[in-house]
Formats: sequence, structure tokens, C-alpha cells
Amino acid sequence: MKLATTQIWVHDQDEALAFYTEKLGFEVREDVTMPEMGNFRWLTVAPPGGGETAIVLMAVPGAPVFEEETVELIRKAYSRGVATALFFTTDDVRADYETLKARGVEFTEPPEERPYGIDCGFRDPSGNHYRLSQLTNVATPA
Repeated sequence: MKLATTQIWVHDQDEALAFYTEKLGFEVREDVTMPEMGNFRWLTVAPPGGGETAIVLMAVPGAPVFEEETVELIRKAYSRGVATALFFTTDDVRADYETLKARGVEFTEPPEERPYGIDCGFRDPSGNHYRLSQLTNVATPA
């Protein structure tokens, strides 16, 4: 078994697409709109050379999938960072921090030393929280 995609909720797919491609440097894997499904848009991105796994930038669907009250609860949850758990790794977190900060990425924490390496946090325009780490003290599987 392999992990193919993981999903994050976004307020606006076009805004999210611009953030992930222009600021984080990700590439578009799929961008398909299906008229037969009420113009549902399947939009995925991934880091260049990031293997087979992609991130689905998913707009919160309204009726008939979710009632308006549920839509609002989902939006409140992810904009507070409680519905996202994506962790990115890099070979040089401090350099990537400076590059991303210069591109306008909003960081919640600067790079700091941790027991497992160097780590920082950032947000996307929808409010999702992420971690970016340079792992230095992680055991490798035997």
C-alpha cells in the first residue's frame, strides 16, 4: 500500500493554488473540474520530485454534502489550525525559512533547535498550520 493523497480544506482553491505554487514552489499534479458533479474541482499539488504523494486543495462542499452549519464548523476548525497535520522536511530549514519568508509566507514560529532537529511553523491563506523541519537526530530503520 502507498499513500496517494492527503487533503486539506481551503477557503478558495485559486488562492490556495497561488500560495502552493508561487510561494512554496509546488507543482500542480491535477486540476480537473467535473461539470457532471456540480463543477466539483479536484486540485492537487506536490513538491517537485516529491514522489507519488500529493495534497488535495479541497474546497468545503455545501449542500447536499454538508449543511451550512457544518461548513462553518469545518472552516472555523481549519482556520484555527486544528484540522491540519502536515509536516514538511528539508535539508536546510533556515535557508528555506528565509526564502519562503521573502515570498510572503506567514510564519508562526522561526526556526528553533528541537531534540529531533531544527523546526519552524507557518500558515497558508486559509489558516492551516504546517511544520517545516530539518531532521538531524532521527533514528533510521534497520
